[in-house]
This record gives sequence, C-alpha cells and structure tokens, in this order.
Amino acid sequence: MMEAKRLEEALERQRGYFASGATLSPEARLSALERLESEVRSREGEMAAALYSDLGKSAEEAYMCETGLILGELSWLRRHLRGLMRERRAHTPLAQFRSRSFTRPSPLGSVLIMSPWNYPFLLTLEPLAGALAAGNTAVVKPSAYSPASSALLAGMIENCFDPRHVLAVTGGREANSALLDLRYDHIFFTGGGAVGREVLRRAAENLTPVTLELGGKSPCLVDSTADIELAARRIVYGKFINCGQTCVAPDYVYCDEAVESELAGALCTEIARQYPDALGDPTYGRMVSERHFERVLGLIEPGKTACGGGSDAASLRIEPTVMRGVTFEDAVMREEIFGPVLPIITYRSLEEAVARIEARPRPLALYLFTRSGENRELVLSRCRFGGGCVNDTVIHLATSGLPFGGVGESGMGAYHGRWSFETFSHIRGIVDKRARPDLPLRYRPFTRSTLPLLRRFMK
Repeated sequence: MMEAKRLEEALERQRGYFASGATLSPEARLSALERLESEVRSREGEMAAALYSDLGKSAEEAYMCETGLILGELSWLRRHLRGLMRERRAHTPLAQFRSRSFTRPSPLGSVLIMSPWNYPFLLTLEPLAGALAAGNTAVVKPSAYSPASSALLAGMIENCFDPRHVLAVTGGREANSALLDLRYDHIFFTGGGAVGREVLRRAAENLTPVTLELGGKSPCLVDSTADIELAARRIVYGKFINCGQTCVAPDYVYCDEAVESELAGALCTEIARQYPDALGDPTYGRMVSERHFERVLGLIEPGKTACGGGSDAASLRIEPTVMRGVTFEDAVMREEIFGPVLPIITYRSLEEAVARIEARPRPLALYLFTRSGENRELVLSRCRFGGGCVNDTVIHLATSGLPFGGVGESGMGAYHGRWSFETFSHIRGIVDKRARPDLPLRYRPFTRSTLPLLRRFMK
C-alpha cells in the first residue's frame, strides 16, 4: 500500500495529467480502451488461474462471467465512442431566437473505483472502461479478499497505463480509508451496504458524487402458470454460479403455494444434474473465506433442508442447498445470503407477494417466472427493483444495451454501455447565441409592452 502522502501526490499528478488534455481526444480514449482490451486478451489464462486461486472458479465460468463480459463491454464502447462524445441538438424556444441549443458531455476528472472480491476482474475493469471512454483519469482499488486477482489487476494496469492516467492501489482497510481521505470528482463503489454507507458518508465531506452498486435480497417469483422445469434449470444456474456469491443471484424463491412441492422437487433434480458431486468437484467454487463459510453454514436449518446442506471445511465448499418451509422470520431471510443456499417461501396470491416485496428494502434484482401477461404486468408495474428478468435469471447484467444498477438500499446510479459513459461524464447544456439580432426585450428599462410581449414569447 502507498502511504497517504504518496497517494495524495499521485492524485495531484493525475489532476495535472487530466488538465493537460491528454485524455480528452477520441484517439486518446480509443487508444486507452484498445490497450486494455489487448491486455485482457493476452492475460486470459492468468486471469482464469487467479480466479481459481481466489474462488475456485472454473475456466468456463471465468470466461463466461468475467473475461468475456469485459471484452464485450470494451468492444461496445470502442464501437460507439464517437457517437457518445457527439454534441446532441436540443429544442430552442422562440424566446431564444437565433440560437442553437445542444448538450455536450464533459469528463468529470479524477475518479476512484473501488471493487469487490466476488467478480474481481469484471467489477473493476467494466467501470474502468466507462471512465476511460468518458476521458477521465482513475485510481483503482481492488479488494484485498481476492489477493491473486488483485495482484494481477495491479500488474495489468501498470502494464497498460501511465500512473498519471490510471493507478492501481492494493491493500486492505487502511488503504481504503487513506483513499477516501482524498478528494475525487467521482467515486464508484461496488460492495456491501455497510461499507457503501461509509463510502457515501466520507464522500459527502467533499460533496463528491457517488455511484453505489450494492446488493440485497433479490426475490425470484414463480407463479402457478410458470414452466416449472425451465424455471428450476434457470434458477439453479443463476443461484449457484460462483457458489452463490453473486450480488444479483436469486436470494430466495417466492412461489405460489400450489406449485411449491413440484418446484422444490424440480430444483433438487436440477441441482443433482448440474452439480452431481459439488464437494468433490474442483471447479464448483468455494466460499471466499472461513468466516464467510461459517456464516453461510449457520443459515442452514437441517430440519428445513430439502436437498444439499453438506459442506467441507478443508475446501470451504458448501453443497447447493434448497430449504423448504421457510418464513420471513427465519435467520436465512434476515440477511443477504451470498452463498449456495436457496430458501423457498410460498404465497397464496400474487397481490400478497407483491405487497410483501414492496414492504421490504428495494432489491438489486427481481426475477419472475410466468406465462401470464397479466401477472407480468402486475409485478413490473408495482415492484421497485434495480433490474431483472422475466423467465430467466441474472442475464440482464450481461448486455451493454441495458443499464445495470440498484435503487434505494440496493444502490444508486447505473452503468454498462452508454450508462457507463454518462456516469463518468457531466452532460452540459449549452446555448450558442448569434450576435445579431440582439432583441431589446429582456433589457431594462422595461416598458408597458414588455410584459405582454414576454407572455407571448415565453409560452
């Protein structure tokens, strides 16, 4: 970790680099994106090895959920960059006769990106790509809980960029605190709600705008019309990828009581098919730490376990687990699980379920399995959540054409695609007025005809 004085000096150098205009041209931005893309491609094997070391991720999961998504985002930003930078015409009212109104994006300046351990490459490099496309300099702080990935990230960034442009800072809580002592033009944080509150509090001291990508208990609604076999397959995929350590994973299933038994059976059947020997499978993944392992194990009630529940302390693995007969008062429903445990709760009517979800903190994601257009409209119109899917899970975050972000307790702000560019930009409104004619209407002294004319022009 760099000491506080050196961090401040490094940030000052970044401010000077930004002030020089070195990051502003389309060519400079494209060059930065291309260098980062080339680095990711050349380090794909190393990234997969680091992810296996930190989290036990398979090479397939590493590419599907991290490397491939990063490359897709970089490609999207490169292809659309000049269009994103373009001035956009706006309507000019009659009162501003002989003017041209337009918006023009401007980079924010020096930004801080703080990323988590569960998807260390994806959740570091995707926001960084947006910051670079928007023309900023960046300080990047990966998580200390994924040490192999964080060390590789720091090396990749050092290899790609002048530290005046992008600087990677490693370390734990002391490094986080030292970084938050400094003043940035924007802070982008991904992580848990408790740390997110601290980031927001510290940012407020400097009136620094913040994007918070947090989490929460994301519900997965299954109504009586759903294709149960398909729902089970897609829920198991979304829930147990990365061993359940995914911010948008279905945190619990909330299903019509008429299909609960069938759904529970289908989920257990699908787990047996996708994870026939989870504890013995070296590519299944593991909990990130012993503390996290013990916490998740403590949420499993053996008497309510429909399948799974086994664990291996030596490898920090917990079997994909389904729990039945769960209520909102149970321990597993009082915190975000962030592990391979899936509780099932039932409802008698969808209206009841919607009301219950709305009475809880806003989730980062919501999933609905239904074949009813009426039920689809009820849920989408009444429930407030960050984003989600109908008849699938988690895939909404895999497209640059959609914003990704939370609402309420699950976060503020959004990114991906053009939303990344806009998050790291200020969109300025500008009026370009001709010198002639210079209408006297707005200037003093006013006459008896001024107000009637103002009413006419300013309709």
